[in-house]
Amino acid sequence: MDWTSLYLKTADLNIFILGAGEVATRRANKFLDHGANVRLVGNELSEELKSKGAVLYSVNDVDDLVKWADLVVVASGDKELSDYVCGIAQDKLVNRADFPQEGNVIVPTSFNIGDIEISIFTNGKSPLMARQLRKKIQSIITEEDILEIELQDYARSKLKKVISNQKKRRKFLYELFEDKKINDLIENNEIDEAKNHIDNLIRGLL
Repeated sequence: MDWTSLYLKTADLNIFILGAGEVATRRANKFLDHGANVRLVGNELSEELKSKGAVLYSVNDVDDLVKWADLVVVASGDKELSDYVCGIAQDKLVNRADFPQEGNVIVPTSFNIGDIEISIFTNGKSPLMARQLRKKIQSIITEEDILEIELQDYARSKLKKVISNQKKRRKFLYELFEDKKINDLIENNEIDEAKNHIDNLIRGLL
């Protein structure tokens, strides 16, 4: 397996999408929702994409669009045109929806629970199973898990101001994770009280 999981910061990234069908629209929505500049070539652009700032161009503009783009997404049923765009985008990041292995970027199925994003990649073997695994994962993540993440983030930001040693911070965060009072407060959705308890524990370290 020659793929490595990474997250790409897409805010203000220039993304050219060849195609305007279902897959292209799904990709465009994903990138637009994460702050990218998106231009497409296709037959028609949905009102939703227009409202988010996407712009539709002519097929005659593909050369200029490839030059403009930081990332090229190929999601068109026109194989000849797709091959051409990939051919002139060799020095670019390329996501090819029709033949993923021929690009150098994969856009996996992903979903959000609160601020948490989870991605699933089956190395192209089974998109169907990626969707099934997504359902299973969604079913086991609880609201308490999300609140625990919020509190861990809160504690980390506080600890960085008072403890310079990363190992000591990590040890303290593990202790918070197992703290019975915090777990009880999370179960009762008493987040402000849990934060106050964390503040008191951190003050005890000083």
